[in-house]
Amino acid sequence: MIDLYMWGTSNGQRASLALAESGLEHRIHKVDLTKGEQKKPEFLALNPAGQIPVMVDSDGPNGTRLVLAQSAAILIYAAEKSGKFMPKDGARRAAAWQWFMMGASDLAGSSSTLFLLENLVPEKSPKNADFFKDRVVKFFTLLDQRLQGREYIADEVSIADLMLYPIYAARKPLLDAAGGLANLQRWGAMMASRPGVQKGMNP
Repeated sequence: MIDLYMWGTSNGQRASLALAESGLEHRIHKVDLTKGEQKKPEFLALNPAGQIPVMVDSDGPNGTRLVLAQSAAILIYAAEKSGKFMPKDGARRAAAWQWFMMGASDLAGSSSTLFLLENLVPEKSPKNADFFKDRVVKFFTLLDQRLQGREYIADEVSIADLMLYPIYAARKPLLDAAGGLANLQRWGAMMASRPGVQKGMNP
């Protein structure tokens, strides 16, 4: 059994979405960030960084207990354990990794920084926030171009789609305001219709 400790941020949703889509048996434990539950000793024992998500697999590699943090790592683990979302074709697999990494570094980083600038930094700067809004839109514009003539990012549903969808969902108002991006919006609607995505985004 897998236990996932998460909250309803795109990072938390990415992990729960990965487990829901993979079909691996799991339980969800909500860690309320608004109440500081990520700073409690019992959670810090799982992740000393005090960040969600954290996955605990009682039947990990070689039957041993595994504790794993970081949503991207959890997504990869779920894909490998379930045997899903890693394309067998070499070119498709390479494309999946490329866009997965873009999501994990460029897009997730820009979106997270935007959240911090708008909500948590001591001195707010609209110009700095606008800079990161533009970065988010730019990266999603590249994804829109990639999706031209494709259903999924790597031509089949993969770790890339699971990595990027929660960021897309979180930033949909910004993307709607930017206009266009028809390929991206089509992909987003298709992802939203998947039962595993629905379960994972609203655990």
